[in-house]
Amino acid sequence: MDASATRLAAIYIGLAVIAISANIGAQDLFLRVYAGAYETLLSVAAGTGVGLVVKYLLDKRFIFDFQADNAAHDARVFMLYTVMGLATTAIFWAFEFGFGHVFGNRAMRYVGGVLGLALGYYTKYQLDKRFVFRRSWSQQPVRMGEGK
Repeated sequence: MDASATRLAAIYIGLAVIAISANIGAQDLFLRVYAGAYETLLSVAAGTGVGLVVKYLLDKRFIFDFQADNAAHDARVFMLYTVMGLATTAIFWAFEFGFGHVFGNRAMRYVGGVLGLALGYYTKYQLDKRFVFRRSWSQQPVRMGEGK
């Protein structure tokens, strides 16, 4: 791995830690203020939403150096970013709910969430660099290997 790739990987990992912290923190905060029906599912959904927005903003700025042409363009890119995240969200949720089920406590559910997010973010980076953060993704065919 060359120096620029190593630097990018280090930055990506650091930003992923921030997004993971936002996700898990939002889940924990949600559970501190709400205890009721579907509390776990709702907390994970809230954390996923917070993590998605935080990760998008960080990736867009610090990983892909992407600037949208206008608000409509940014909304389209965010929607594509979200769609690409569906499979990786399934990975994350499978780990988080799986750990919660196997170990039966919130702390281990969070451990599963962190592991699932880490695996999901690696996959998400590959998808984002190929399909999402392209200058003219809507006009040109996708070529494998493009992006940073």
